[in-house]
Amino acid sequence: MSQTPKNPWESVAAPMQAMWTNAMQQYGKAMQTGGFGAPMPATEMMGMFQQMVPTLPNGPQVTFDTTKLQQLQQTYAQELSQLWLQGMVPPTIATDRRFASDEWQRQPMSGFAAALHLINTRMLMGMAEAMQTDAKTKARVTFAVEQWAAAAAPSNFLAFNPDAQKKAIETKGESIAKGMQNMLHDLRQGHVSMTDESKFEVGTNVASTEGSVVFENELFQLIEYKPLTEQVHERPFLFIPPCINKFYIMDLQPANSMVRYILEQGHHAFMVSWRNADASMGQVTWDDYVEQGAITAMKTVLEITKKPDLNVLGFCVGGTILSNALAVLAGRGEKLANSATFLTTLMDFTDTGVLDLFIDESFVRMREMQFGQGGLLPASDLSTTFSFLRPNDLVWNYVVGNYLKGETPPPFDLLYWNCDSTNLPGPMYSWYLRNMYLENNLIKPNKLEVCGQKLDLGKVDLPVYIYGSREDHIVPIEGAYASTQVLPGEKRFVMGASGHIAGVINPPAKKKRNYWTNDELPADVNDWLAGAQDNEGSWWPDWAGWLAQQGGPMVAAPKRYGSTKHKAIEPAPGRYVKAKASVV
Repeated sequence: MSQTPKNPWESVAAPMQAMWTNAMQQYGKAMQTGGFGAPMPATEMMGMFQQMVPTLPNGPQVTFDTTKLQQLQQTYAQELSQLWLQGMVPPTIATDRRFASDEWQRQPMSGFAAALHLINTRMLMGMAEAMQTDAKTKARVTFAVEQWAAAAAPSNFLAFNPDAQKKAIETKGESIAKGMQNMLHDLRQGHVSMTDESKFEVGTNVASTEGSVVFENELFQLIEYKPLTEQVHERPFLFIPPCINKFYIMDLQPANSMVRYILEQGHHAFMVSWRNADASMGQVTWDDYVEQGAITAMKTVLEITKKPDLNVLGFCVGGTILSNALAVLAGRGEKLANSATFLTTLMDFTDTGVLDLFIDESFVRMREMQFGQGGLLPASDLSTTFSFLRPNDLVWNYVVGNYLKGETPPPFDLLYWNCDSTNLPGPMYSWYLRNMYLENNLIKPNKLEVCGQKLDLGKVDLPVYIYGSREDHIVPIEGAYASTQVLPGEKRFVMGASGHIAGVINPPAKKKRNYWTNDELPADVNDWLAGAQDNEGSWWPDWAGWLAQQGGPMVAAPKRYGSTKHKAIEPAPGRYVKAKASVV
């Protein structure tokens, strides 16, 4: 198997670090000579900037809008001069939360380093904007600059971070010793600690809703949950979570468990718990996830409940798998689902947000060569990628706290789940990359063949509830909304506040955030937003009201798990969810 390629940001690390070193050298010269002297010539600015562009895939020849470049150079020179001549740390650095404490004002060297970093960041971002090239290349360069700005911040280095220095003095060096221990611990576990993982145990205080595993195959376990009401809706309900990370994002703790909420609404609920792929699954394909995963789960629920159809939910890539399963069934003339809910799901991959920066023919072909014939995509690849989409929040914030200050991050169930990542079968992953992200074949009628069936989403005619998060960086709101234009049946679209996960996991009792509704579904999401109503609180009650209409009449809740054919195997949450990602 070929060596795993470097992450995209690694390829720009060296030239970006060179830029930071150059800036620090300028600052050192200024300290010695009493001023910054002449501003950096435009040709030198372009030379520095062009160092990183060839490192990007298929790096083009870079040209600039000279008018913007001249304006940028003038602004850059003025800001450098002001920084030196004012003779004090500019208070404006406190608007950046990395430099917000009073210590950055009290320590001139640190404060000046922070101010210089912000000036250089604005300069490089301006140069990215001044580039004359295609939109994707400009977006890639902008992303690279953002990665540099996050990684090279003075707050990430003990020599410049006055908060970490103060703590080291106050603790007589104990914080530094603890920081080294934290770093060694994280090196052993393979990821930066975002929370105190020792405070959580799957099946005890996360994924603790009572239930039983009633079916399993090589891909998933099926969990049946114990009803919380004397009567339940006649039609059963099935969750299909993403196979990236674990199912318990939908069952964190009782106060924020979507599973528990559904049970309280009187639904007879089941959950797919995907297996964390190991070496034995190196040949598993996308077709397997659709046929042996989603379709088998739906049929098993109907066999257990002896009902003709069910209501089903797909979350993120679980929703994409579900859309494929429903299209396969529609092509076969089978209708197992009465309704479907899609949470932050892509079916039309026209707008995939920042992830589009990494996807082109050469990248996909490389992944096909690496994984197409077998093998596993390591959990660390995807988790690292997703973390660096928000580097200040999900990477460097913890580097500073854990290592420079020797702190232990507080317990947070959602971040514990975020770190509990999963491997993926290589053939499944590489097929998904090409046919969904690169070629967007799912929305092309009869273009894809899955499980021996041509796919046409136009035949998936059933009531659907579609949810998108306003600030989602993985499934942009434009991408989530696009499903309304693909599916033919009765549709309701709702937009929630916040991001990919926090927007979804928003229980009503918290009384947090808000959501938007609009019964009209124009082609453009901006037109939908223009007519949308802003509602306070969680979107869950809106969904619950819609789902109640799909659930059918109330009947007596089942008294035991499974059926004669599908007997209880083990208590929820089962073995599969407890398996940690192996190192591959």
